[in-house]
Amino acid sequence: MPAIIVGLDGSPESLAAADWAAREATQREEPLCLLYAGDSLGSLYVPYLGVPAPGAVEALRDWSAHLLREAESRLTERHPGLRITTRQSEADAVPALLAAAEDTELLVLGSRALGTVAGFLVGSVGLAVVARTERPVVLVRAGEHAEDEHLPDAAGAASDATPYRDVVLGLDLEEPGDAVVEFAFETARRRVTGLRVVHGWNPAAVYGYGAFVDSGLTADMAEETRHGLSDVLRPWKEKFPEVEVRAQAVVGSAGRHLVHASRDASLVVVGRKRRHALVGSHIGPVAHAVLHHASAPVAVVPHD
Repeated sequence: MPAIIVGLDGSPESLAAADWAAREATQREEPLCLLYAGDSLGSLYVPYLGVPAPGAVEALRDWSAHLLREAESRLTERHPGLRITTRQSEADAVPALLAAAEDTELLVLGSRALGTVAGFLVGSVGLAVVARTERPVVLVRAGEHAEDEHLPDAAGAASDATPYRDVVLGLDLEEPGDAVVEFAFETARRRVTGLRVVHGWNPAAVYGYGAFVDSGLTADMAEETRHGLSDVLRPWKEKFPEVEVRAQAVVGSAGRHLVHASRDASLVVVGRKRRHALVGSHIGPVAHAVLHHASAPVAVVPHD
């Protein structure tokens, strides 16, 4: 089973995702699978006839096979020891990617541009996959480069040979999710970098909006929140003693603070509460804000 699968469609964002996935697989010393997940054949159909245009399906197969070969060759040249396999699927993108995620530890997708999560391949496919998969998903925006994950060198220039920037974790004290916290700590350990933990809380949610705010009680609540944050992180710090942790409880939306922290992060990690409804999907307001606005790659980790 490949440890990492990356979806490819030939777009700049999917190629950036493939580069990120190859670096991650190399660091983990694990295999990488390149997946072309075919979109619906609807765009290949002859209008009014309801049948594929002559040769269109074969042309798409040939093109996607060429795309996979080119990507495999490029990544093999950059990462000579990396084991790479390729896979084609003619199923619609969302079910194909969800099925692929079941066979891997990590699914990597492209996000079209900073400020959007317009989707992987077509429309909101990436968002739909993030909301429904049982596996962690990393979204990598177009234009992401290896040096973006690293600190600048002594001269202030971009470099991929300097230490990694911190991993940033958005932590919900009510439902922290062991899988989310462990993913963040393990990533920081593997990258030999620090972990910055951000928890957002809102006094208005306790007092009620528009209510009188007692400054003394608010200070007590802030202290209680900091203690709660320390309690949640304590066993993880003991498990990962090599990871330097900086934790902060901030007033206001965690999403806004995480977006700000992403400017100096190598990866932002957020959780998504698993929901077993038969219809619909939901990723939560914090994950939604980070996916739309973070300037670093974002890992969304499902948890119970």
